[in-house]
Amino acid sequence: MKEIAMTVIVNGDKHDLTVPPHETLIECLRDRLGLLGVKKSCDVQVCGTCTVLLDDRPVSACTVLAFEARGRSVRTIEGLARGDDLHPVQEAFVEHGALQCGFCTPGMMLVGRALLDANPNPTEEEIRWALSGNNCRCTGYMNIVKAVQWAAKKMATSGVSALGARG
Repeated sequence: MKEIAMTVIVNGDKHDLTVPPHETLIECLRDRLGLLGVKKSCDVQVCGTCTVLLDDRPVSACTVLAFEARGRSVRTIEGLARGDDLHPVQEAFVEHGALQCGFCTPGMMLVGRALLDANPNPTEEEIRWALSGNNCRCTGYMNIVKAVQWAAKKMATSGVSALGARG
């Protein structure tokens, strides 16, 4: 089987890779690049655990083929913080007890970040809808929703965009 050469930007870093056509994005990120924050669970795009941002839009890395990311930008949970500075969504999850076992957390945070990028002032209903593709077996989601609301307020008052940039 012929492998596919590709270049992809992952968390701001350029990677030149050669991948088999059947390799999924989650396999590429975890096995080739060592990004273990991307969790593997259902393998059929129903749990949201493997969520990453592809060109700043949430996708299930378990059903996207790695070569589909060629020439594009991927952000994983490892790329959400800026150095030692947590992204406001990450701060919010800590502040509001939205972290339980941590298995679903990376996907939840990335969906929250994508939502706030598209809508800096979402309603509770909009937050719940955005998170509806991500399952958590530990919480009742209330603290997760509160965390996204808190992050939105913090970002509005601090001038930090969902992308983590000021201004």
